[in-house]
Amino acid sequence: MRKLATVCRPLGTAASKLKSTDAMALSIAQLRRATTVRVVSSNKRPSSTLPEANSAEAPENGKTEKTAQQAFNEPTGDLATSLFNPSEGYLQDSHWSTSFQGMATEPFEQRISDALMAPINESEVEIKPDGLLYLPEIKYRRILNRAFGPGGWGLVPRGAHSVSGRTLSREYALICLGRFISQARGEQDYFDDSGLATATEGCKSNALVRCCKDLGIASELWDPAFISTFKAKYCVEEWVTHAVRGSKKRMWRLKSRQWEYPWKKQ
Repeated sequence: MRKLATVCRPLGTAASKLKSTDAMALSIAQLRRATTVRVVSSNKRPSSTLPEANSAEAPENGKTEKTAQQAFNEPTGDLATSLFNPSEGYLQDSHWSTSFQGMATEPFEQRISDALMAPINESEVEIKPDGLLYLPEIKYRRILNRAFGPGGWGLVPRGAHSVSGRTLSREYALICLGRFISQARGEQDYFDDSGLATATEGCKSNALVRCCKDLGIASELWDPAFISTFKAKYCVEEWVTHAVRGSKKRMWRLKSRQWEYPWKKQ
């Protein structure tokens, strides 16, 4: 404060002796310099110069933040990097993105094991035109809900989406009752960018089905003996014709179903 008084006294004396026209002649630079000396000498934050410093730094900071945001949001032309960011928040914050906690520590209780490994209901099995047997994905979810209860299991992404040609894929881990169970990569084809949202869901469902193999769910679908018996009992392979293109091919269907447009039996 003594230094402050020392600096301010000569300024006040000089200002009182100047005429009004001479006072107006004081340059802004001199006033700023005097103010800076006064504030710094009193060991206080240079409030008079702070707006000036902020005004110089704000555009630069604003520009940096805007650029970073644009780099995150703006597409770069590559689907793998512009639409699916590998540094998503939950991939960084959740230990489940890399953890194998609880893996193979002990068997689940008998009630859960019975629900998971129950014999498959043959009436729920479907067949694809190429002869591949499958259980609809929703059936796997229902079995998991019966075994662990809603909220007792979940799928955790283990990385970002990746795109190869027109195939979207992503790695997922199945977690049940806080334990790592299995990990698999789901995949789904898509035809244009408008179908990406549906493709991401298909990716997740495909990964779930693959993860459930380690729990023994619907394991019969990977048993050659069961596949042969089921096809002979419930399925038929026939020549069919495409109603529009006129092309012919052999395709499978369940005996309980009929061909739907555009396919018809020859």
